[in-house]
Amino acid sequence: MNETIQHDDGRVELREDVAASLEASPIFNHDLAPTRVAQRTWTTYTFAALWISMAHCIPTYRLAAGLVDPKVGMNWWQALVTILVGNLIVLVPILANSHPGTKYGIPFPVFARAAYGTYGANVPAVMRALVACGWFGINAWIGGQALHTFFRSLSPAWPTLLGSGRLGGYLATEWVSFAIFWAINILIVVRGMELLRKVENLAAPFVLVMTALLLAWAIKRAYEVGHGLGPIMSAKNSFPTAGAFWKVFAPSVTAMVGFWATLSLNMPDFTRFGRSQREQMIGQVVALPTTMTVFAAMGVMITSASAVIYGSAIWDPVELVGKFPSRVLVGIAMFTVVVATLSVNIAANVVSPANDFANLAPRKITFKMGGVATGVIGVLMFPWKLMADPRGYIFDWLVGYSGGLGSIAGVLVCDYWLIRKKELSLPDLYRVGGAYEKVNGKAILATGVGCLLAWIGLVVPPLRPMFDYAWFVGALGSGLTYWILAR
Repeated sequence: MNETIQHDDGRVELREDVAASLEASPIFNHDLAPTRVAQRTWTTYTFAALWISMAHCIPTYRLAAGLVDPKVGMNWWQALVTILVGNLIVLVPILANSHPGTKYGIPFPVFARAAYGTYGANVPAVMRALVACGWFGINAWIGGQALHTFFRSLSPAWPTLLGSGRLGGYLATEWVSFAIFWAINILIVVRGMELLRKVENLAAPFVLVMTALLLAWAIKRAYEVGHGLGPIMSAKNSFPTAGAFWKVFAPSVTAMVGFWATLSLNMPDFTRFGRSQREQMIGQVVALPTTMTVFAAMGVMITSASAVIYGSAIWDPVELVGKFPSRVLVGIAMFTVVVATLSVNIAANVVSPANDFANLAPRKITFKMGGVATGVIGVLMFPWKLMADPRGYIFDWLVGYSGGLGSIAGVLVCDYWLIRKKELSLPDLYRVGGAYEKVNGKAILATGVGCLLAWIGLVVPPLRPMFDYAWFVGALGSGLTYWILAR
C-alpha cells in the first residue's frame, strides 16, 4: 500500500492516516514533520527576498574589509570578484540540497537521516548547529551595537546611563542593548515561521533602499570634500606575480564559500515551504550571487568615501553612521541596521539549529526550545572576540569551519543524487527500524575522512594548502569516500 501521495509536479506528501500513525515514533514531532503541500506557499519572490535580506547584513558589508586589508593585499575589484566567485560556487551545493526540501517537505536534520541514519543524523545536525550558534552570536552582537547607537541618537545620555565603568571593555548600556536585541530574536523565533516570512519580505527592499541612500550621500559628500572616492577605489594591484595573487585568492574563495556553507546544508529548512522546484531555484539563483556582490561593493565604495570625508577608512557602518551630526539620520540608519541584522540572524542562524537541536530528542525538544538553546550557546561563544579581527574572522573562522561543513555536504549530495537517485522513503525517515539504519557508519566515516583532509594542514605545515581549500577538500574527500563505501 502506497503511504504517500505523489503529485504531478513531483512533490510528495504523507497520507494523513500515515502521518497520524507516525506521531508515536520517538523521532517524530510536529516541527520536524513533512510540510503538507497545501502549506507550501513560498514563491520565487519569497526565496529571493530571503537571500536579499540575509545578504544585506553587516558581515557582508564588511566582507571586503578583510580582503583589502594591507596584510592580504587585494584591491577593491579583486575583492569583489573573489566574493562573486565564492558565491557562484556555493550556489551549487545550495541548490543540490534544496531539492529534497521542496520534493518531500522535510527539514535538514530529517533529510540527513537518509544518509547518516535516523540517529546518526544528529552528527551533522549538531556540527551545523554549533556553527550557526557562533553566527547567531556574531549577528546578535552587531545588532546590539546598532541598537546601542540607535538609543544614543534618541538620548545622548544613554551610553553612561548605567555608569561609565566598563565590563570586558564595553559599557553597561552596550551589554543591555545586546541583551535586548538577543531577546527580540528569540521572541520572533517563538512566534514561528510565518512571522519570519513576513519579516524577510519587508526587510529585503527596506534595507536595500536605505543602503543605496547611504551610498548616494557618501559619494556626494566625498566629491564635495576631496573630488573623488578615496584611496580604496584608486588602489592598484599589489601582487608582483599571478602566483602571489593565487596564494591569497584560493583561501579567500574558500572563505567566501564558507560564508554560506551553513545554508548550503540546511536550505531544506526553507525550501520545504516552496511551491515548486522552479520557483525556489530561480529565486535563489537570481538573488544570492548578485546581492552578495552588489552589497559588498556598496560597502567598499562607502568605506572609501569615508576615508575622504573623515580622514580614515571606516569599515564598520555602525561607527560611520554614528558620526552623522543629525540625530534623526543616525536613528533612521541604526533602525535599518537593526532590521537587517535581525532578518539575517533569524533566517540564517536560528531556524536550522532550532530544528537540529529538536532532532536530538524530538519527543522532548521543540523548535522553540531549540531556538532558545541556540541563543544561549551563541552568547557563550563570545562573539565580540570573533569580530575583533577581520582577517582572523575570514581566514580562521570562515575557512576553518567550512572544512567540516563541506565534508557533510559531500556526503549528502553523493547520497541523494548519486546513490539514491533523488528517491527517498518519506515515512521511513520518521521510523526507527525502517528503510534507514539507526546509524550509518559509512557516512560518518566518510565525513571524518573529509574533516581530516580539510584540517590536517593546521598541524602539518607542508600540507597547509589543503586547509586553504578546506571546503573543497572536505567535500570532495568525503563525497568520494562515501561513494566508494556505499557502492
